[in-house]
Amino acid sequence: MIIDVHVHPLLFDIIIDEDDKDKIEFRKQNFGLYKSGRGSSEFFLKTMAHAKVDKTVLLPEDYSATMGQPLVSNEDIAKIVAWRPDKFIGFASVDPRNEDAADQLEKAFTELKLSGLKLNLSHLHIFPDDERLKPLMELCVKYSKPVTFHCGYSWEPDSPAKYSRPIDFEDIAVEYPELRMCLAHLGFPWIFETLLMVNKYPNVYTDTATVFMGSPREYYKQIFTVDFEKGWLENNIADKVMFGSNNPRWRQERALDGLLNLPVREDVIRKITGENALRFLGMEE
Repeated sequence: MIIDVHVHPLLFDIIIDEDDKDKIEFRKQNFGLYKSGRGSSEFFLKTMAHAKVDKTVLLPEDYSATMGQPLVSNEDIAKIVAWRPDKFIGFASVDPRNEDAADQLEKAFTELKLSGLKLNLSHLHIFPDDERLKPLMELCVKYSKPVTFHCGYSWEPDSPAKYSRPIDFEDIAVEYPELRMCLAHLGFPWIFETLLMVNKYPNVYTDTATVFMGSPREYYKQIFTVDFEKGWLENNIADKVMFGSNNPRWRQERALDGLLNLPVREDVIRKITGENALRFLGMEE
């Protein structure tokens, strides 16, 4: 099974009306998708099939304390999942700066049946040691839901990377050892800090939804066989890296092609492209 753990359904037609020009522009400007437009959900399913991706994790964005509304709401995500539960796994997002953030997250887990939490602290302008995160982490532990943190460089406007350095999440990993957490994007450019975190802490994962400076084939080869010596991936962190495309910024097919062509053992590729995600998501039998 191939699972993409990092997709933003920002402009799926199923959650945004064609004539709602203001909302389309709001999402484009605040996510940094300036040249994109409203997209066909059916077409996305076809691109998944073409790339041979079995399931996709959908990530919302909530900065409503300052924006007045989420970029993509939990209800939006639940609507997409209800449309095709065989293909989509939905995460929740809440703005920790809102007083009712914990109540919103509990509702997302219990009523909307969402499968995890996504937070981009860079866009929220809060550090990982912010006390407002604690109730959210505790709920994730209570309901055995994973959390994906944006980590490192962010394409989103007004999102300083200083809030999302991999090493700064260490206290969360220590305080909540039962919390499965993903430091997304390989924590680029602090990839060695990410290596430390995933190698040291059993509950910490990362994903490959990183910033390509060339083709995915050459970029992944550089990171996983040069920057990280090949044996590090095969023998130390093979259980902690998950496939993420960062669609719509990058196509699933191109990102997956880069991973499938890594010069590493086939069992490592199987773990990266699906098996690790099943464990992270709590879906492993």
